[in-house]
Amino acid sequence: MSFETVSIDRRKSTERIQRDIETLGGSDFTRSANAIERYAYTPEYRHTLDYFAGEFEALGFEVSEDPVGNFFARNRPTGESAFGLGSHCDSNRNGGKYDGTMGVVVALEVCRLSTELGLDLPLQAISFLEEEGSGFGQGLLGSRVIMGRVSDEDIRENFRSLDDGRSFFEHATDAGYEPERWRECGSGLDGLIGWLELHIEQGRVLQDTSTQIGVVTAIVGVCWSEILFEGRADHAGATPMGFRADAAIPAAETILELERRASATTVPTVGTVGQCGFDPDLVNVIPGQVRLSVDVRSVDEDSYHGVTTAITAFAATSAERHGVTATSRQTLDSPPAPLDEAVIRAMTQAAEACGVSYREMPSGGGHDTQVIASRVPSAMVFVPCVDGISHAPNEVADPADGAAAAEVMLNAARSLAG
Repeated sequence: MSFETVSIDRRKSTERIQRDIETLGGSDFTRSANAIERYAYTPEYRHTLDYFAGEFEALGFEVSEDPVGNFFARNRPTGESAFGLGSHCDSNRNGGKYDGTMGVVVALEVCRLSTELGLDLPLQAISFLEEEGSGFGQGLLGSRVIMGRVSDEDIRENFRSLDDGRSFFEHATDAGYEPERWRECGSGLDGLIGWLELHIEQGRVLQDTSTQIGVVTAIVGVCWSEILFEGRADHAGATPMGFRADAAIPAAETILELERRASATTVPTVGTVGQCGFDPDLVNVIPGQVRLSVDVRSVDEDSYHGVTTAITAFAATSAERHGVTATSRQTLDSPPAPLDEAVIRAMTQAAEACGVSYREMPSGGGHDTQVIASRVPSAMVFVPCVDGISHAPNEVADPADGAAAAEVMLNAARSLAG
């Protein structure tokens, strides 16, 4: 693969990327005064899509949204060959300015560069709906809808708002979409000859090795589950220890067992309980219910499935031992995704030609790319984030790294599309 690279004005690109990110960190684009909080069908999310729509339309791109709200911008007619770029612009409920959003901003910058340098590359930008799952508790939702990895029952009944309990279908309809046509969303990938997603690393490897970008070779599989322990709520002082059905005890044992199981695997596997809800949530009442989230990840499918199955069985056994019941529900199972060798090679060659330091690495986080990679030749690029902090208001990345990545992505796309 030959590389006749084009150079960009990185200072100018850095300024534009920083302007976009700072603008989207403003009060019109978040529901929180202290963090970035925006998710599907909220006014703040709508404002974000409208901002991107205006910027892409200024470049002459045609902007559209599919029947559930995935966002597209193309400079070629739908269905014609194009190279895909993008990420997501929703956030978690206590997020920062860079996670996801920087990927869409850099995709926009690559499109700007292609236009102003007269390259006229065939490009399509995508911002996927509900990657974080903050609206409906369903991660990677927009890309899963596109790939048909949901059911009609999920859309109409199973996926429920975390705010008001109403269905995804109702919220999408109220926002002006046509979720009954969700099966048509797959056409959004028609004609894509390749895909690149930029994301902050969410780790410290690039920072600690003074490397400008990471070229991602594979994305871990991830399984999310929810375990509900149900015992009996009693007075914390008047109920002797031997008379209790305390839902917190088997929940605590399950958290510790998850750490043990994940640490003991032969293939690197991680397990996390990131949410723990008590009911009633009172200092002087024995918990009658405890709800845990379980997140297990690995590049090996058997490993993360094995840990998930084992922890579910352990929770049931521990609950029974303490006079409590445990019921489990799986909310996400996204398999590991090896990424495309040709796209990876284009990225590494472009980085070398552009004088950008890089390292090949796996992704420990889940991304929409892993969902669409089975249909579109795909890769990812990471940029450093300070101290690996992500999903937090103090998340920081350098727009200059985004500009360097944009130059690499532009040249990789030029090679692959040419």
